[in-house]
Amino acid sequence: GTRLSPYTENCPKPMLPINGKPMLELIINKFKNAGFYKFFISTHFLPEVIRGHFGDGSHFGVEIEYTFEKEPLGTGGALSLLPAGQSKLPTIMINGDVLTDVDFNLVLDFHNSSNSVATMCVRNFEHEIPFGVVEQKNGLITAMTEKPKTTYSVNAGIYVLSSEVIDSVTGNKRIDMPDVLQNYLNQGIPVSVFPLHEFWLDVGSPSDIVNAKNIGFHNNVEES
Repeated sequence: GTRLSPYTENCPKPMLPINGKPMLELIINKFKNAGFYKFFISTHFLPEVIRGHFGDGSHFGVEIEYTFEKEPLGTGGALSLLPAGQSKLPTIMINGDVLTDVDFNLVLDFHNSSNSVATMCVRNFEHEIPFGVVEQKNGLITAMTEKPKTTYSVNAGIYVLSSEVIDSVTGNKRIDMPDVLQNYLNQGIPVSVFPLHEFWLDVGSPSDIVNAKNIGFHNNVEES
């Protein structure tokens, strides 16, 4: 959460408030309203703040267990801290700074209907070059495009993982999720993509917090 300093000097990034509730609470409420009840939260910086707010989850109508990273293990390394064989069912993994209106049941159904070991949610990202682009060959102009735009599919920080993928991350070593999935791609094992068209925001700057507040995301994830 260094990009959000000084807000994160005494507060873990997922606990920053959006319209009066921590981001992490909004995420959990969203899952709860979709029928999910079992959560594992990986902690590192100021874990007592997160534990003190959520406890065992009973106050929020869910079950919560915690893992603790002595050193940051990357976006994938925390999987190695999960209890062995904790579930044979697919697990949804989400970064603690991602707000979205996606239907998690649709994501899960999509994954279950695929033949993939994992599914990554992606979001379209448009990049515009703020200049006219000139193509040339042998000192002559061949084409000109004014401020061209290119669309990319970017990692949205939400995954559905089979138990096989979770069990493959061992040794309490640092590794990011793209590297975990790349290991399967290198073996020719398929990994699916689920495109997000709903609201999605990776909160990485103070302006992102303002945007989340202004769109009224809090109202979209209230407990029913």
